[in-house]
Amino acid sequence: MNKAEILKEIIEQRRSIFPKDYTDAEISQDIIDEILHSATLAPNHKRTKPWRFKIFKGEEKAKLASEMQAIYKATQPEQLFLEKKYNDIGFKINKANVVVSIVVNFSGMVPEWEEIAATSMAVQNMYLSCTANNMGCYWSSPKIVDHLKESLTIEENQKCLGLFYMGNLN
Repeated sequence: MNKAEILKEIIEQRRSIFPKDYTDAEISQDIIDEILHSATLAPNHKRTKPWRFKIFKGEEKAKLASEMQAIYKATQPEQLFLEKKYNDIGFKINKANVVVSIVVNFSGMVPEWEEIAATSMAVQNMYLSCTANNMGCYWSSPKIVDHLKESLTIEENQKCLGLFYMGNLN
């Protein structure tokens, strides 16, 4: 197959695959590095490189799951609180082998929408790299990520756009 055919096949196979379908097999650090490197190759106006990624594995990932559950519980009116949703938040984070926070850094050099678009293209590169490595992944942007400012050390000119879940497939 030539490069165009390989690329077309990867693009056609790209899907959001959720943590319930991931195996417990660990993703190697080399693959994680490859996926994040592919993200940094996304086009970005004035070379602002607006994306900021933080990797959560092991203990840090477990802490993220607990924090997200606590945020959900604290921000949900009692009559709207759903035990199933609370449990799902923890399950998805804990079942993924790696969770990456997606943060956009607004440089002030270009319109904000361009920085968001560049960050989105970086995430698309991550999707394509996961697909090429036969891994499952998906981007989730629940409203509660707005409350992660402190744990993600998000600055005034930054915004969390969600979490990127990754895991190996059978």
